[in-house]
Amino acid sequence: MTPRRPVWAEVDLGAVRHNAGALAAVAAPALLCAVVKANGYGHGAVPVARAALEGGASWLAVALVEEGVELREEGVDAPVLILSEPPHDGMEDVVAGNLTPTLYTEGGVEAAAKAVAVTGRDTPLAVHIKVDTGMHRVGAEPEAALGLADAVNRRPELRLTALWTHLAVADEPENPFTAAQLERFERVRATLTRRGVRPELVHAANSAGLIAHPASRYDLVRCGIALYGVDPSPELAGRVDLRPAMATKARVSYVKEVPAGDRVSYGLRYRFERASTVATVPIGYADGVTRRLSALGGQVLLGGRRRPIAGTVTMDQIMVDCGDDRAVAMGDEVVLIGRQGDEEIGAAEWARRLDTIGYEVVCGVGPRVPRVYV
Repeated sequence: MTPRRPVWAEVDLGAVRHNAGALAAVAAPALLCAVVKANGYGHGAVPVARAALEGGASWLAVALVEEGVELREEGVDAPVLILSEPPHDGMEDVVAGNLTPTLYTEGGVEAAAKAVAVTGRDTPLAVHIKVDTGMHRVGAEPEAALGLADAVNRRPELRLTALWTHLAVADEPENPFTAAQLERFERVRATLTRRGVRPELVHAANSAGLIAHPASRYDLVRCGIALYGVDPSPELAGRVDLRPAMATKARVSYVKEVPAGDRVSYGLRYRFERASTVATVPIGYADGVTRRLSALGGQVLLGGRRRPIAGTVTMDQIMVDCGDDRAVAMGDEVVLIGRQGDEEIGAAEWARRLDTIGYEVVCGVGPRVPRVYV
Protein backbone atom coordinates (compact mmCIF):
# COMPACT_ATOMS: atom_id res chain seq x y z
CA MET A 1 0.00 0.00 0.00
CA THR A 2 0.99 3.61 -0.52
CA PRO A 3 1.76 5.09 2.92
CA ARG A 4 -1.14 7.28 4.01
CA ARG A 5 0.15 8.59 7.30
CA PRO A 6 1.78 12.02 6.86
CA VAL A 7 5.07 11.06 8.54
CA TRP A 8 8.42 10.65 6.85
CA ALA A 9 12.19 10.89 7.26
CA GLU A 10 14.08 12.80 4.60
CA VAL A 11 17.56 11.42 3.97
CA ASP A 12 19.85 13.81 2.16
CA LEU A 13 22.21 11.67 0.11
CA GLY A 14 24.06 14.81 -0.94
CA ALA A 15 24.92 15.32 2.73
CA VAL A 16 26.19 11.73 2.93
CA ARG A 17 28.39 12.28 -0.14
CA HIS A 18 29.68 15.55 1.34
CA ASN A 19 30.43 13.96 4.71
CA ALA A 20 32.23 11.04 3.10
CA GLY A 21 34.37 13.47 1.13
CA ALA A 22 35.16 15.57 4.19
CA LEU A 23 36.08 12.52 6.28
CA ALA A 24 38.16 10.99 3.48
CA ALA A 25 40.09 14.25 3.17
CA VAL A 26 40.93 14.23 6.89
CA ALA A 27 41.85 10.55 6.78
CA ALA A 28 44.11 10.70 3.72
CA PRO A 29 46.29 8.88 2.88
CA ALA A 30 44.31 6.34 4.92
CA LEU A 31 41.22 4.92 3.21
CA LEU A 32 37.68 5.61 4.39
CA CYS A 33 35.43 2.71 5.43
CA ALA A 34 31.77 3.79 5.64
CA VAL A 35 29.92 1.94 8.38
CA VAL A 36 26.39 1.17 7.17
CA LYS A 37 25.28 -1.37 9.77
CA ALA A 38 21.84 -1.18 11.40
CA ASN A 39 20.27 -0.14 8.09
CA GLY A 40 22.75 2.67 7.73
CA TYR A 41 22.10 3.93 11.28
CA GLY A 42 18.46 4.16 10.29
CA HIS A 43 19.11 6.07 7.07
CA GLY A 44 18.94 3.10 4.66
CA ALA A 45 22.00 0.92 4.11
CA VAL A 46 21.97 0.58 0.34
CA PRO A 47 21.34 4.24 -0.66
CA VAL A 48 23.82 5.42 1.97
CA ALA A 49 26.45 2.89 0.86
CA ARG A 50 26.21 4.09 -2.73
CA ALA A 51 26.36 7.76 -1.72
CA ALA A 52 29.34 7.15 0.57
CA LEU A 53 31.25 5.35 -2.16
CA GLU A 54 30.48 8.20 -4.56
CA GLY A 55 31.74 10.66 -1.93
CA GLY A 56 35.10 9.00 -1.36
CA ALA A 57 34.70 5.83 0.71
CA SER A 58 36.65 2.77 -0.44
CA TRP A 59 35.22 0.21 2.00
CA LEU A 60 31.91 -0.52 3.69
CA ALA A 61 31.33 -2.17 7.07
CA VAL A 62 28.35 -3.98 8.55
CA ALA A 63 27.57 -5.87 11.74
CA LEU A 64 25.76 -8.89 10.31
CA VAL A 65 26.25 -11.34 7.48
CA GLU A 66 22.68 -10.57 6.40
CA GLU A 67 23.55 -6.89 6.08
CA GLY A 68 26.47 -7.69 3.83
CA VAL A 69 24.37 -10.04 1.71
CA GLU A 70 21.76 -7.30 1.27
CA LEU A 71 24.41 -4.98 -0.17
CA ARG A 72 25.58 -7.67 -2.58
CA GLU A 73 22.03 -8.49 -3.68
CA GLU A 74 21.55 -4.80 -4.50
CA GLY A 75 24.64 -4.78 -6.68
CA VAL A 76 27.09 -3.07 -4.31
CA ASP A 77 30.50 -4.59 -5.11
CA ALA A 78 32.86 -2.61 -2.86
CA PRO A 79 34.80 -4.47 -0.15
CA VAL A 80 32.49 -5.17 2.82
CA LEU A 81 33.91 -5.87 6.29
CA ILE A 82 31.82 -7.73 8.87
CA LEU A 83 32.73 -6.07 12.15
CA SER A 84 32.15 -9.08 14.42
CA GLU A 85 33.06 -12.70 13.84
CA PRO A 86 30.15 -14.27 11.93
CA PRO A 87 28.32 -17.29 13.34
CA HIS A 88 30.27 -20.31 12.20
CA ASP A 89 27.30 -21.77 10.36
CA GLY A 90 27.04 -18.54 8.37
CA MET A 91 30.54 -18.65 6.92
CA GLU A 92 29.38 -20.16 3.63
CA ASP A 93 27.21 -17.07 3.08
CA VAL A 94 30.28 -14.93 3.81
CA VAL A 95 32.25 -16.77 1.15
CA ALA A 96 29.39 -16.75 -1.37
CA GLY A 97 28.98 -12.99 -0.93
CA ASN A 98 32.73 -12.32 -1.08
CA LEU A 99 32.46 -10.56 2.26
CA THR A 100 35.44 -9.99 4.54
CA PRO A 101 34.97 -11.55 7.99
CA THR A 102 36.52 -10.39 11.20
CA LEU A 103 37.99 -13.32 13.14
CA TYR A 104 39.03 -13.60 16.77
CA THR A 105 38.58 -17.27 17.72
CA GLU A 106 40.20 -20.49 16.58
CA GLY A 107 36.74 -21.82 15.79
CA GLY A 108 36.16 -18.87 13.51
CA VAL A 109 39.37 -19.55 11.62
CA GLU A 110 38.43 -23.20 11.15
CA ALA A 111 34.87 -22.36 10.09
CA ALA A 112 36.04 -19.79 7.54
CA ALA A 113 38.60 -22.17 6.05
CA LYS A 114 36.06 -25.00 5.88
CA ALA A 115 33.53 -22.73 4.15
CA VAL A 116 36.06 -21.85 1.46
CA ALA A 117 36.73 -25.52 0.84
CA VAL A 118 33.05 -26.52 0.84
CA THR A 119 32.00 -23.77 -1.58
CA GLY A 120 34.83 -24.54 -3.98
CA ARG A 121 36.23 -21.03 -3.96
CA ASP A 122 39.49 -21.06 -5.91
CA THR A 123 41.15 -18.06 -4.24
CA PRO A 124 41.89 -17.50 -0.55
CA LEU A 125 39.31 -15.58 1.48
CA ALA A 126 40.60 -12.28 2.86
CA VAL A 127 40.11 -12.05 6.63
CA HIS A 128 40.80 -9.44 9.32
CA ILE A 129 41.89 -10.28 12.86
CA LYS A 130 40.53 -8.09 15.64
CA VAL A 131 42.60 -7.47 18.77
CA ASP A 132 40.90 -6.63 22.07
CA THR A 133 43.05 -3.83 23.47
CA GLY A 134 40.82 -3.03 26.43
CA MET A 135 37.21 -2.47 25.40
CA HIS A 136 36.44 -6.13 26.20
CA ARG A 137 33.46 -6.49 23.89
CA VAL A 138 34.81 -8.75 21.14
CA GLY A 139 38.28 -9.47 19.85
CA ALA A 140 41.19 -11.72 20.69
CA GLU A 141 43.42 -10.94 23.63
CA PRO A 142 46.82 -9.70 22.39
CA GLU A 143 48.63 -13.00 22.99
CA ALA A 144 45.79 -14.98 21.44
CA ALA A 145 45.78 -12.68 18.41
CA LEU A 146 49.37 -13.67 17.68
CA GLY A 147 48.39 -17.33 17.66
CA LEU A 148 45.37 -16.63 15.46
CA ALA A 149 47.57 -14.89 12.91
CA ASP A 150 49.70 -18.04 12.77
CA ALA A 151 46.57 -20.19 12.44
CA VAL A 152 45.29 -18.12 9.52
CA ASN A 153 48.64 -18.25 7.79
CA ARG A 154 48.68 -22.05 8.07
CA ARG A 155 45.41 -22.29 6.16
CA PRO A 156 45.79 -21.97 2.38
CA GLU A 157 42.08 -21.18 2.14
CA LEU A 158 42.58 -17.89 4.03
CA ARG A 159 44.65 -14.76 3.60
CA LEU A 160 45.33 -12.43 6.53
CA THR A 161 44.88 -8.96 5.05
CA ALA A 162 44.30 -6.78 8.12
CA LEU A 163 44.81 -6.35 11.83
CA TRP A 164 42.51 -4.04 13.77
CA THR A 165 41.12 -2.90 17.09
CA HIS A 166 38.33 -0.67 18.37
CA LEU A 167 38.69 2.39 20.60
CA ALA A 168 36.49 2.67 23.68
CA VAL A 169 36.83 6.36 24.62
CA ALA A 170 38.06 8.10 21.49
CA ASP A 171 35.17 10.56 21.86
CA GLU A 172 36.81 11.80 25.09
CA PRO A 173 39.85 13.60 23.64
CA GLU A 174 41.70 13.97 26.94
CA ASN A 175 41.19 10.41 28.16
CA PRO A 176 44.59 8.63 28.28
CA PHE A 177 43.02 5.21 27.72
CA THR A 178 43.06 5.69 23.95
CA ALA A 179 46.84 6.06 23.98
CA ALA A 180 47.08 2.94 26.16
CA GLN A 181 44.96 0.98 23.68
CA LEU A 182 47.10 2.08 20.75
CA GLU A 183 50.26 1.12 22.67
CA ARG A 184 48.90 -2.40 23.27
CA PHE A 185 47.91 -2.65 19.62
CA GLU A 186 51.36 -1.52 18.49
CA ARG A 187 53.00 -4.24 20.58
CA VAL A 188 50.96 -6.89 18.77
CA ARG A 189 51.74 -5.34 15.43
CA ALA A 190 55.47 -5.13 16.17
CA THR A 191 55.59 -8.77 17.26
CA LEU A 192 53.88 -9.87 14.06
CA THR A 193 56.30 -7.77 12.01
CA ARG A 194 59.26 -9.47 13.70
CA ARG A 195 57.71 -12.79 12.70
CA GLY A 196 57.43 -11.65 9.13
CA VAL A 197 53.64 -11.07 9.21
CA ARG A 198 52.76 -7.72 7.67
CA PRO A 199 49.03 -7.33 6.97
CA GLU A 200 48.14 -5.05 4.08
CA LEU A 201 45.86 -2.94 6.28
CA VAL A 202 45.98 -1.83 9.89
CA HIS A 203 43.02 0.04 11.35
CA ALA A 204 41.80 1.36 14.68
CA ALA A 205 40.01 4.68 14.21
CA ASN A 206 36.27 5.13 14.44
CA SER A 207 34.69 8.56 13.75
CA ALA A 208 36.02 10.01 16.99
CA GLY A 209 39.43 8.42 16.50
CA LEU A 210 39.73 9.93 13.04
CA ILE A 211 38.86 13.39 14.33
CA ALA A 212 40.68 13.49 17.66
CA HIS A 213 43.52 10.94 17.47
CA PRO A 214 45.64 11.17 14.31
CA ALA A 215 47.88 8.34 15.50
CA SER A 216 44.93 5.95 15.19
CA ARG A 217 44.33 6.53 11.48
CA TYR A 218 46.80 3.96 10.14
CA ASP A 219 45.69 2.64 6.72
CA LEU A 220 41.91 2.67 7.09
CA VAL A 221 39.37 4.57 9.22
CA ARG A 222 35.92 3.23 10.02
CA CYS A 223 33.43 6.09 10.17
CA GLY A 224 29.85 5.57 11.24
CA ILE A 225 28.08 8.38 13.05
CA ALA A 226 30.07 11.19 11.40
CA LEU A 227 29.07 9.88 7.98
CA TYR A 228 25.50 10.80 8.89
CA GLY A 229 26.41 14.32 9.96
CA VAL A 230 26.22 13.74 13.70
CA ASP A 231 29.25 14.63 15.82
CA PRO A 232 30.60 11.69 17.85
CA SER A 233 30.45 13.77 21.04
CA PRO A 234 29.90 17.40 22.09
CA GLU A 235 33.65 17.77 22.62
CA LEU A 236 34.27 17.05 18.94
CA ALA A 237 31.49 19.20 17.52
CA GLY A 238 32.52 21.35 14.58
CA ARG A 239 35.97 19.88 14.02
CA VAL A 240 34.94 18.51 10.61
CA ASP A 241 32.44 20.16 8.26
CA LEU A 242 29.54 17.71 8.58
CA ARG A 243 25.97 18.05 7.35
CA PRO A 244 23.07 16.24 9.03
CA ALA A 245 21.69 13.64 6.65
CA MET A 246 18.32 12.94 8.27
CA ALA A 247 15.31 15.13 8.97
CA THR A 248 12.20 13.64 10.59
CA LYS A 249 8.94 15.33 9.64
CA ALA A 250 5.17 14.98 9.88
CA ARG A 251 2.01 16.98 9.27
CA VAL A 252 -0.58 18.17 11.76
CA SER A 253 -3.48 15.70 11.74
CA TYR A 254 -5.88 17.48 14.11
CA VAL A 255 -6.26 20.87 15.80
CA LYS A 256 -8.35 21.74 18.81
CA GLU A 257 -8.75 24.53 21.38
CA VAL A 258 -8.16 23.59 25.00
CA PRO A 259 -9.35 25.79 27.89
CA ALA A 260 -6.99 27.11 30.56
CA GLY A 261 -6.53 24.65 33.39
CA ASP A 262 -7.16 21.52 31.31
CA ARG A 263 -4.59 18.73 31.06
CA VAL A 264 -3.60 16.49 28.17
CA SER A 265 -2.45 12.95 27.31
CA TYR A 266 -1.82 9.89 29.48
CA GLY A 267 -1.36 10.72 33.13
CA LEU A 268 -2.67 14.26 32.57
CA ARG A 269 0.77 15.56 33.47
CA TYR A 270 0.74 18.66 31.26
CA ARG A 271 -1.50 21.56 32.37
CA PHE A 272 -2.39 24.50 30.12
CA GLU A 273 -1.95 27.74 32.02
CA ARG A 274 -3.99 29.61 29.39
CA ALA A 275 -6.42 28.72 26.65
CA SER A 276 -4.29 27.16 23.92
CA THR A 277 -4.31 25.74 20.44
CA VAL A 278 -3.19 22.11 20.51
CA ALA A 279 -1.96 20.32 17.39
CA THR A 280 -1.96 16.53 17.21
CA VAL A 281 0.89 15.05 15.17
CA PRO A 282 0.67 11.37 14.09
CA ILE A 283 4.06 10.14 15.28
CA GLY A 284 4.97 8.56 18.59
CA TYR A 285 7.27 6.33 20.54
CA ALA A 286 6.70 3.42 18.15
CA ASP A 287 8.42 5.64 15.57
CA GLY A 288 11.36 6.68 17.73
CA VAL A 289 9.99 9.72 19.60
CA THR A 290 11.10 8.63 23.05
CA ARG A 291 8.31 8.71 25.61
CA ARG A 292 10.38 10.69 28.12
CA LEU A 293 11.10 13.48 25.63
CA SER A 294 8.06 15.54 26.57
CA ALA A 295 8.91 15.49 30.28
CA LEU A 296 12.44 16.69 29.47
CA GLY A 297 11.47 19.79 27.51
CA GLY A 298 11.23 18.25 24.05
CA GLN A 299 10.17 20.58 21.28
CA VAL A 300 9.21 20.51 17.62
CA LEU A 301 9.28 23.10 14.88
CA LEU A 302 5.92 24.28 13.57
CA GLY A 303 5.39 27.47 11.60
CA GLY A 304 9.10 28.22 11.88
CA ARG A 305 8.90 28.36 15.68
CA ARG A 306 9.85 26.06 18.51
CA ARG A 307 6.81 24.60 20.26
CA PRO A 308 6.77 22.30 23.30
CA ILE A 309 5.52 18.73 23.16
CA ALA A 310 2.45 18.82 25.39
CA GLY A 311 2.02 15.84 27.68
CA THR A 312 3.18 12.25 27.46
CA VAL A 313 4.32 10.98 24.07
CA THR A 314 1.98 8.16 23.07
CA MET A 315 2.64 5.19 20.81
CA ASP A 316 1.33 6.80 17.63
CA GLN A 317 0.81 10.50 18.37
CA ILE A 318 2.12 13.55 20.14
CA MET A 319 0.41 16.80 21.05
CA VAL A 320 2.01 20.19 20.56
CA ASP A 321 1.20 23.32 22.58
CA CYS A 322 0.81 26.19 20.10
CA GLY A 323 -0.31 28.73 22.70
CA ASP A 324 -2.49 31.51 21.31
CA ASP A 325 -1.52 30.81 17.69
CA ARG A 326 -4.84 30.34 15.91
CA ALA A 327 -3.19 30.07 12.48
CA VAL A 328 -2.05 26.47 12.99
CA ALA A 329 -4.01 24.16 10.69
CA MET A 330 -4.31 20.53 9.71
CA GLY A 331 -1.64 19.67 7.14
CA ASP A 332 0.98 22.09 8.48
CA GLU A 333 4.51 20.65 8.40
CA VAL A 334 6.07 19.68 11.72
CA VAL A 335 9.81 19.08 12.03
CA LEU A 336 10.99 16.87 14.87
CA ILE A 337 14.61 16.63 13.75
CA GLY A 338 15.86 19.04 11.11
CA ARG A 339 15.52 22.64 10.03
CA GLN A 340 12.48 24.84 9.45
CA GLY A 341 13.03 28.49 8.64
CA ASP A 342 15.78 29.85 10.88
CA GLU A 343 15.32 27.20 13.57
CA GLU A 344 16.94 23.78 13.79
CA ILE A 345 16.62 20.80 16.13
CA GLY A 346 19.40 18.24 15.76
CA ALA A 347 19.87 14.68 16.96
CA ALA A 348 22.43 16.04 19.40
CA GLU A 349 19.76 18.17 21.06
CA TRP A 350 17.54 15.14 21.62
CA ALA A 351 20.56 13.26 22.92
CA ARG A 352 21.35 15.97 25.48
CA ARG A 353 17.79 16.01 26.75
CA LEU A 354 17.57 12.22 26.95
CA ASP A 355 21.07 11.70 28.38
CA THR A 356 22.03 9.48 25.48
CA ILE A 357 23.97 9.79 22.23
CA GLY A 358 23.04 10.89 18.73
CA TYR A 359 23.60 7.32 17.50
CA GLU A 360 20.59 6.09 19.47
CA VAL A 361 18.40 8.94 18.26
CA VAL A 362 18.88 8.32 14.53
CA CYS A 363 18.93 4.52 14.85
CA GLY A 364 15.68 4.78 16.78
CA VAL A 365 13.64 6.22 13.91
CA GLY A 366 11.31 3.29 13.41
CA PRO A 367 10.74 1.16 10.32
CA ARG A 368 7.19 2.41 9.81
CA VAL A 369 8.54 5.90 9.10
CA PRO A 370 9.08 5.94 5.31
CA ARG A 371 12.49 7.13 4.15
CA VAL A 372 12.38 9.70 1.36
CA TYR A 373 15.70 10.26 -0.43
CA VAL A 374 16.58 13.76 -1.58
